Amino acid sequence: MKCSVFIATSVDGFIAKEDGSVDWLHTAGNPEADMGDQADMGMNDYMSSIDCMIMGRKCMDTISNMNLTPEQWPYGDTRIIVLSNTIKEAPENMKGKVEMYSGDLQALISNIESEGYKHAYIDGGTTIQAFINLKLINEMTITRTPILLGEGKPLFGKTFKDIKLEAAKAVAFPNDFIQVKYKVNYL
Repeated sequence: MKCSVFIATSVDGFIAKEDGSVDWLHTAGNPEADMGDQADMGMNDYMSSIDCMIMGRKCMDTISNMNLTPEQWPYGDTRIIVLSNTIKEAPENMKGKVEMYSGDLQALISNIESEGYKHAYIDGGTTIQAFINLKLINEMTITRTPILLGEGKPLFGKTFKDIKLEAAKAVAFPNDFIQVKYKVNYL
């Protein structure tokens, strides 16, 4: 099963501020830029390539706190599995949209693969880190947002060994965001 990442960070590598907020994503860069047909910076194409999503509880909490209307829900009817060892039920506004999972990640991937799923979107800093350390991430698309936060929640943490990123493809968008896509090689 293919597992990939599609995420935005500050230039200094943070996915959220210390308090978990991501409001800076909407204020960074040049909001007046004519994005043409690149307004979503590849998100729609990416979402059409995946058939399930695995995210961490903190990621779910961030989405839950946005109180999105059905029209704003960006994931369509994609199956979303939320990893949590602390809660067993989704918040009220996420019920019916996500399913909770606690347990072995290798077993989870084997189970959903046996159900016919082929490409999982992995989201959330701790979740991405866990998948990287299990050598489960095949590809990463990281969009650098033109802002320095100075501190916050980093995308990457300690890895068990060096991980080589290959076949880089970069796109600079008119709003000053830069997106790089890598293949992951665990050496």
